[in-house]
Formats: sequence, C-alpha cells, structure tokens
Amino acid sequence: MQTNEKQIPDKKRFDKFLTRYTPLMRYIIAPILQDERDREECLSDVAMRVWQNIHKFDPGKGSFTTWLTVITRNTALSHRNRLPPQAEPLNESLVSDDTNPETILLRKEQQAELQKALRHLRSSEAILFYRKYYYCQSTAQIAAETGTTERSIEGKLYRIRKKLQKYLKGDRL
Repeated sequence: MQTNEKQIPDKKRFDKFLTRYTPLMRYIIAPILQDERDREECLSDVAMRVWQNIHKFDPGKGSFTTWLTVITRNTALSHRNRLPPQAEPLNESLVSDDTNPETILLRKEQQAELQKALRHLRSSEAILFYRKYYYCQSTAQIAAETGTTERSIEGKLYRIRKKLQKYLKGDRL
C-alpha cells in the first residue's frame, strides 16, 4: 500500500496517540482480560476504533480521556464476553440477554438512580467504587496502588455499598 503526503501526518498523529495513551488503555484492559494475547488484540481493536471514530468525539460532552476510557472498557468487556466458556464469565449484573423494552427502561432508571447516589459520595469513595465495579480492578491491585491493605479496601467498599443501599432505599446519606 502506498502512502500519500496526506497520510504521513495522520500516521505521525496516530503514533503520537499510541505513545501517549497506550499505558492508560493497557491499565484499563488488564483487569478485564487475563490472557496477554487477548489484551494485545483488544488494545489493537481499541486503538483502531478510537482512531476511526475520532470525529465522533465531542469535547462538550466530556474530556478525551473519559471518552477513551469508556471505549476501552466497553471493548475489553466485549472481548471478554466473546471468550470461550472456560474463561472467567462476566458478572451477571453487567450483562443481560433481556432486551424487553420494559427491562431496558427499568435498567436505565436504575442506572440514573445509582449515578445520583454516587454523587452523594465523597470523591475518594466514588473513585474507589468506579475502580472496583466499573473498571473491574481487583482489590489487591487497588490496595497496592493506594498503599493500603486489601482488608482496608474491602472495608471501605463495604461501607460505600451500605451508603448506596441506604440512599437507594430513599434515605439520604
């Protein structure tokens, strides 16, 4: 395949993008996909998906990093979902085969309520919640990166879940 002058700057920008964001993408993919080959394939898919859809990024809706992390996480979860049955299955709460319109509407309402409840948490609590339940990071990884013990992280997560349960049942925090 021949390259023309217009493609050369794009290749340079793509290389610059990879240099800057590959560590972040690897960080998000690693807890979701256990096999290194699956991680590399996913990383390639994410990079191509982002690059091909860069025109869809809207700075008015959020930062580029946020947009990238959502695409990376969702692509990694899709890869994990396609793995053979002997692989670690997805958490039932993350994926459902139910496409009934009522169920979809109910799920959207529940997600909105959870988002509202998460806004009542302290910033550090919300970050911990997202790391564990949105980015699928292990308690051990979170503990190591925050310089605390797994037991401490488990205790914090327990208290966060209790706060959220209380809020979601109609009680204010």
